[in-house]
Amino acid sequence: MRFVIVTGMSGAGKSSVLKMLEDAGYFCVDNLPVPLLPKFAELASAQEPTMPLVALGIDIRSGEGLATVNKVLDNLSELSIHYEILYLDCEDPVLIKRYKETRRQHPLAVGGRIEDGIRSERKKMKFLKERADYIIDTTQMLIRDLKGEIDKIFVKNEPYQNFYITILSFGFKYGIPSDADIVFDVRFLPNPYYVEGLRQKTGNEPEVRNYVMNCKEAGSFLDKIEDLIIFLVPQYIKEGKNQLVIAMGCTGGKHRSVTMTNGIYERLSEKGYSVKAEHRDISKDALRNK
Repeated sequence: MRFVIVTGMSGAGKSSVLKMLEDAGYFCVDNLPVPLLPKFAELASAQEPTMPLVALGIDIRSGEGLATVNKVLDNLSELSIHYEILYLDCEDPVLIKRYKETRRQHPLAVGGRIEDGIRSERKKMKFLKERADYIIDTTQMLIRDLKGEIDKIFVKNEPYQNFYITILSFGFKYGIPSDADIVFDVRFLPNPYYVEGLRQKTGNEPEVRNYVMNCKEAGSFLDKIEDLIIFLVPQYIKEGKNQLVIAMGCTGGKHRSVTMTNGIYERLSEKGYSVKAEHRDISKDALRNK
């Protein structure tokens, strides 16, 4: 039996993940009272031939029972019931935005401020994050990105690292992304904007990509960036970081930055990193010129 405990911050996507797992064939139960967890696990284990995949949601709604989760998990280990913990995290500003957009009340902020509820929840949930086998930060994720990660871990059974990299192209004239951890300026590369026939195209198109990559410095730059990221990731993991946003900027965010973003994305994907590419400003020139 594969027994997955889904937990994490309220608003980080736990309900969505349970639905994804249910669609993938898991028997899912949400918000089971903590004292019932060992009995539930035993019953599910006894039904393994007909119930090989089980997922259980636990969160701050467990109230005082949350304080006994550590002991309950230890009891499961003593009963030789193997479990995996998936912890969903998200940065505070995004959680606040999600609560305001949905007009829902945070479980620990009834009659108070959302910020205070999130701060309190983060402290109470810290021990589960420390015990987690998988940590997914949904701050920058779309639903399809989250589903891809869930499928990778719990359907395809692929190796997973608790570290997620976003490579983001942008245009300096539209501002540096506020959530970027590292920013690279690729305006030293030849600009397709000044080449007849390339101005209206983007770095997603082969003509622009070939033009930029024909510059020998482009390949050398990608080599150095790849080496730097490979060096940095273990250091960030040691410090407890589980997400890295790398921004690649050119003037308009349409040609060079897009090409470089795609290039480093391909290299990191081939090495097995959990990575996605985004192009923030790729269409803004066209919209502004209308």
